[in-house]
Formats: sequence, C-alpha cells, structure tokens
Amino acid sequence: MRRWLALTLLLCALPASAFEVAGVKLADKAKLGSSELLLNGAGIRTRVFFKVYVGALYLTERKSAAAEVLAQTGAKRVSLTLLRDLSAQQLNEAFEKGINANTSAVEVEAMKPRIAELLSLFTDGKEGDVILIDYVPDAGTALTLNGAPKGKPIPGEDFYRALLRIWLGDKPVDDDLKRAMLGGAI
Repeated sequence: MRRWLALTLLLCALPASAFEVAGVKLADKAKLGSSELLLNGAGIRTRVFFKVYVGALYLTERKSAAAEVLAQTGAKRVSLTLLRDLSAQQLNEAFEKGINANTSAVEVEAMKPRIAELLSLFTDGKEGDVILIDYVPDAGTALTLNGAPKGKPIPGEDFYRALLRIWLGDKPVDDDLKRAMLGGAI
C-alpha cells in the first residue's frame, strides 16, 4: 500500500507533460475542436505477454470511476499508440470483440451500420502509428491515423460510449489498462 501511495504521489508531482508509458510520450493536454482535454490516464494493453499498444484517455474533466466517464458528456479522446504491427483484421476483431463483450445484443444490433462503418476505416497498422478516436459533440466519432482523418464522423454519443466500454466496461479488454486509463497506477 505504501509503495502504491508513493508511486501515486510521485506521478502527481511530476509535470504532466513528462508522462511517458513504454517509451511513448503523452501530452498532458489535447485540443479537440473548442474543447481542451486533460490526460485522464494511460497504460499498456497487453495480450498474453505481448505489449500491443499504449492507450490514453483524455477528458474535459478528470474522472476516476468508469461510470463517471461513461456518463460525462462533451468531447473525449482515446489515443492508441501501436507498440507492434497489427493487421486491419486484428484491429477489427479486437474492436468487435470489445464492443460485443460490453454492449447488449439489442444495442449492438441498433449500432450495426455504425460499427461496420468504423471497422471499414481500419487499415494495417505499423509499430509507432497513432490512432485517435475522438468524440466531438454535434459531429460524432472521428478516427484519425497519424494525424490524417479517416472517413467522416460517425454520429451518436451512444456509439462513442460503446467504444469507451471496450476499455472501461465491465469486461474491459485489459483490467490493468482500465485502471491506468482511470488514473490509477500502472
């Protein structure tokens, strides 16, 4: 417990711009439309023993509980920095599995066209690629790859909430990553 407290105090004392996870430097703030977002937390997605990506969550106001994040309205960002090459098929399967594990069948069915639209935007990813999944009120979910927009925004805050549950839902893709994105120790 003392170790965790000391690590938390150390992380809080460091300037946010010095935050680094697995060699990936993360900005303490991000601008999205007219909103300024704050780094809420970040961590590593691992699968078995492979490091897959660094996931970071940006919000207008920091939150430490998943329910609070999911209820929060307004602009949001999930940033994924790939730590290994991933095929479009691997990305599609991971996103589909995460959505299905944390969203009711009725909701998935209602969002099927939007899910298909998002999945069609993924291409093969290379180590170091940065995928931004942004929610902009009145526009929707926007995907960018290395700063280049992919497709057009997909409408609905409900859709973005379903995506957030991939990392913050009851059956997150990675429990340690969930804890880290909610500002917990990595």
